[in-house]
Amino acid sequence: MNFIETLLVEKLRDKNPMLDILGSDRKVLQIACQDLTNYLRVHWELVGKEANECEIVDKLERFFGENRSELEEFLGVWTGIWLRKWKERVKLLIGNENANRWNKTTKILNNAEPLWKNLASRHEMEEIVILTLVKNGEICGTSILAENLLKMELGEKKREYFNEKEQAFNALNNTLRKARELAQSKGPLIFVKVDKGYYQSTR
Repeated sequence: MNFIETLLVEKLRDKNPMLDILGSDRKVLQIACQDLTNYLRVHWELVGKEANECEIVDKLERFFGENRSELEEFLGVWTGIWLRKWKERVKLLIGNENANRWNKTTKILNNAEPLWKNLASRHEMEEIVILTLVKNGEICGTSILAENLLKMELGEKKREYFNEKEQAFNALNNTLRKARELAQSKGPLIFVKVDKGYYQSTR
């Protein structure tokens, strides 16, 4: 486990003892770590800087050594807010539940995949969308939402662009507007498809 994971494991367990953080619910820990990293990158103004993850770990380690109680208090509050958001934002789709909606979204995302992979500025675009989500109060699933919002925009737009730069600029502008609206919305935003047999076997 890395340092951020080590910090969050106990906080997540304290808030929800039912989570099997190092077992079947490890994905929850991974997404929480990603979200905390994104949150700190925004608030420490490290977005767009190289090696910013190393800088975040260094800052956290210093903070841990110099003022452990304050860091523990911050992480306790942040984790509580994050878990409430997780319950609100993540919905499990069991078997073929909402199949039509799921299939339509999957088709759009698949259409966008070749464009996305070939887009030279995709990492920078994703960072700007994450920044917008966090600044508008969204702290859960920020990397997943940013990437999917951009892919949905690329996959839905059929018009021809003069060049890749124009395409990226238009996609980013439209996505930032949607990201601001999304951050203010309520209800699930991340849908996880779960096989019905697996779900029944875990009950």
